Parts: sequence; C-alpha cells; structure tokens
Amino acid sequence: QVQLVESGGGLVQPGGSLRLSCAASGSSIYAMAWYRQAPGKQRELVATITTNSAYTNYADSVKGRFTISRDNAKNTVYLQMNSLKFEDTAVYYCNTATPRFLWGQGTQVTVSS
Repeated sequence: QVQLVESGGGLVQPGGSLRLSCAASGSSIYAMAWYRQAPGKQRELVATITTNSAYTNYADSVKGRFTISRDNAKNTVYLQMNSLKFEDTAVYYCNTATPRFLWGQGTQVTVSS
C-alpha cells in the first residue's frame, strides 16, 4: 500500500505563495491529483496531472494561480500556489486522480491577513 505524505502548508497572507509537496512511498506510476477540504465542506478536486506530466487540469477556482507538477524519480507531486485567496484556506491532500490510496494527514493552508 502506497503511503502519501503531504507537506509545505502554512499561514500566508492574501496574495502570497506556497509550494506543497506530496511524497509517495514506493513507486506510484499513476495520474495524480491534489484535493482540498475546507471546514464544513466536502473534499474537492483541485488539480490533476498525468503520469508523464503531459497533461494537467485545474478547478476553475484555481486556474491561472496554481500549478501542479511531479518528479517521478522522487515519487513526489507538487502544487505551486500563487496569488492565494482567503477561500483557498483548507487542508490539502494528494492522491491518485481517481482516489485509490488511503488518505494522508494532509497539510493545512491558511490564508489570512
């Protein structure tokens, strides 16, 4: 069973940037994704990336601000988040594009002035 460990979250002011990382134990050659869950809301898909990074897709709410990438040699997926807004506050998780692994602990992103 692949384990997913997210990191890189924190407290940032509106307009700021963060880079999240997701390390997968073992080899995981899957299309990967970032998700987020805000307080009182359902988990939502934020961005996806194919196995060879050829294609990416984003939720409308983050398009143009977030960038998903991956380093297969390091079994790591990244999420560069720029121009952060209050509404980006959430716990961020990674998993396969169609979730197949147990969810990790996630990493908290808080956008606040």
